[in-house]
Amino acid sequence: MLFNSIEFFIFFPVVVTLYFLLPPNRRWILLLVASYYFYMSWKAAYAIILVISTLIDYSCSRMMGRYEDKAKRKPWLWLSLVSNLGILLLFKYYNFFNDSARGVAEALNVPYAMPAFELLLPMGISFYTFQTMSYSIDVYNGRIKPERHLGIFALFVTFFPQLVAGPIERAGNLLGQLRQHHDFNYARVVAGLRRMAWGFFKKIVIADNLALMVNQVYNNPTDFEGFSHILASVFFAFQIYCDFSGYSDIAIGAAQVLGIRLMENFRSPYFAKSIPEFWSRWHISLSTWFRDYLYIPLGGNRVVKWRWYYNLFIVFMVSGLWHGASWTFVIWGALHGIYQVFGILTKAQRNAFVRQIGLTAHPQLYKWVQVLTVFFLVCFSWIFFRANTITDAFYIVGQSAAAVANPAQLFALDWSHDIFMDQGFKIFAVSILAIMVMETVHLIQRSGSVSQLIMQRPAWQRWGLYYAAIVSILLFGQFGHQEFIYFQF
Repeated sequence: MLFNSIEFFIFFPVVVTLYFLLPPNRRWILLLVASYYFYMSWKAAYAIILVISTLIDYSCSRMMGRYEDKAKRKPWLWLSLVSNLGILLLFKYYNFFNDSARGVAEALNVPYAMPAFELLLPMGISFYTFQTMSYSIDVYNGRIKPERHLGIFALFVTFFPQLVAGPIERAGNLLGQLRQHHDFNYARVVAGLRRMAWGFFKKIVIADNLALMVNQVYNNPTDFEGFSHILASVFFAFQIYCDFSGYSDIAIGAAQVLGIRLMENFRSPYFAKSIPEFWSRWHISLSTWFRDYLYIPLGGNRVVKWRWYYNLFIVFMVSGLWHGASWTFVIWGALHGIYQVFGILTKAQRNAFVRQIGLTAHPQLYKWVQVLTVFFLVCFSWIFFRANTITDAFYIVGQSAAAVANPAQLFALDWSHDIFMDQGFKIFAVSILAIMVMETVHLIQRSGSVSQLIMQRPAWQRWGLYYAAIVSILLFGQFGHQEFIYFQF
C-alpha cells in the first residue's frame, strides 16, 4: 500500500478513528493488525520473513536479559545478528555477489556452477532489519531492557508509518511510546496532518513531476547530450530529496496524529557547507545508525590517522551497498568516503587558500560558495546512484563534462525533445516553481518554526493556506501511484 494511493486515504482515517475509539490498552492490537495489513498489501508472503525476524530477535533479547555477563549474552547476540544479516544477504545480496563472482570466474576461465535464485526483494527489508539489529545490540550492551510483551515488540518492528522506508527508529525512543496512552489532541492531530500534506506536496508535486524528466534522460542517456544531462542530474538531486524526505514527512505526520513522535530524518541537507554536515542532515536515522553501530565500534576517529580514514571509507562503502545490490551504489558510497577523507587531508590547505583570496572577509559569500560546492559534489555522486549501469553513469559524466567545457554546447537543450514530452514545459515550470516554494519554506525554517508561524495566523488564513496546498496537489501532482524511491532498499 502506497502512501500516495486511494487505498491509504481510506486505510489511514479508518485506523485513526478506531484507534481513538478503542480503550487505550487495546490500541496496540489495532496498530499491529493494521501494520501487518499495510505490509501484506504488497505481497502477503513477505510477512513470513517479518514474523521470523521478529520472533528471533524477541527470543534472543529475552535470553540476553537473563544474564548480566556479556560473555553469556554474546551467543544470543550473534544468533540475532547472523539470522538478520543472513536473511538480508540471501534476499538482497546473494545474486549480486554470485553474479560478480561468476564474472570474475569467466574472466579467469574458471568453471563456476553456483546457481542464481529468482528471489523477490521483500519490501523495506533493509529498514526493519537495521531497526531490529540495533535493538539486539542495545539489549546486549545494557542500554535498554528486553521487551517482555511480544505484541508490543512486534509492533515496534512493524509500526506501519515507518515500516518500509524509515525513519529507522531506536527502541529507546519508540518502544516506550507504544505503551503510553495517547489522548486525542486537536492541535497535535492538525499538526500531524499538516506535516503529511507537506510530504505529499514534496512527493506528488515535486518528486513525481521531476521523475518524468529525469527518467527520460537516465533511461535513455545516449539519446541526449549537452545541458540535458546536467539538468537531469540536478533534477534528480531534488527528486530523491523530495521523494525520500516526503515519505519521512508523511510517516512522521501520521505517527504524530496517533500521538507517537518519530525522529527527524532530514534537515535541509542541500544547505550543508561540508560533506560531513550534509550527512548530519541527510537520512539522519541511517547516518546515526552507521555512526553508532559501525563507525564507533571500528574505532571512529580515536585511532591512528590511516585507520581513521579506513573507518570512514568502510562505513560509506557499506552505506552504498546498503542502498542497493549494484556496483553503482558501491561507487556512490566510495565517492562519499573519498570526499570525507580528502576533506580531512586538505583542510589546512583549503583554509589557507580561502584566506589568501580574501573570501573569509565576506562570510555570506563564503557560505554560499561552500553550499554550492557541496551541492555540486553531491549531485556528481547522485549520477552513479541513479544510473542504471556503470557504463551509463560514465557516459553521463563524460557528456556533462563536455558540455561544461564547451559553452556553446552547454545550453544546447532541445526544448521539443522527449525530456519535456507533450506537456513538458508545464511540468518543467511546475517543478521549478514548487522547488522555489519548498526552498523558501526551508529558508524560513532557519529563523523559526513554519508550523508555529501558520498557527499564529487567523483561522481564515490558515484554512486558506490548507486549501491552497490541497488544490495545488490535486492540480499539479502526478497520480500514477509511483513508488517511493527508497522502497527498493
